[in-house]
Amino acid sequence: MTGYHLAEINVGRLKAPVDHPMIADFKNNLDRINALADGMPGFVWRLVGEGNNATDLQPKPDDPLFAINMSVWSDMDALAGFVYRSAHRDIMRRRREWFEHMDIYMCLWWVPVGHTPTIEEGMAKLELFERLGPTPEAFAFKTPFPAPDGRPAIPILDECA
Repeated sequence: MTGYHLAEINVGRLKAPVDHPMIADFKNNLDRINALADGMPGFVWRLVGEGNNATDLQPKPDDPLFAINMSVWSDMDALAGFVYRSAHRDIMRRRREWFEHMDIYMCLWWVPVGHTPTIEEGMAKLELFERLGPTPEAFAFKTPFPAPDGRPAIPILDECA
């Protein structure tokens, strides 16, 4: 099979441990939002740990409050449909209740169909995006690059504040 899918990583530093009452609404919505993602058109894969989410994974072992999420989608429109035009949007709008402010907390990149990105790959893409800004190797919804097979990527401008 040939072609490309869109990978995404988003990270955050929780304001308290995931089991703290301050984080309860976030934690209590994970299964519902993950089930929504799993059923969305264009969904391919998402990162999971021991449970049905990635909250137990520690990409920064020295920072237990650092949280990661990664997924793969058929294209930008499929991912944007989930992120900005589903119940996920309402949870995402509340992120400041649970997560500290970060200037750079997400990025996108193209992967060959069938490729499952690793945490290390995702973290490297995020670091590249933070260091260089949008490039064909790591970009954002507002500043996309076409897939390596030439499939165009149209900017998605409806990011939540």
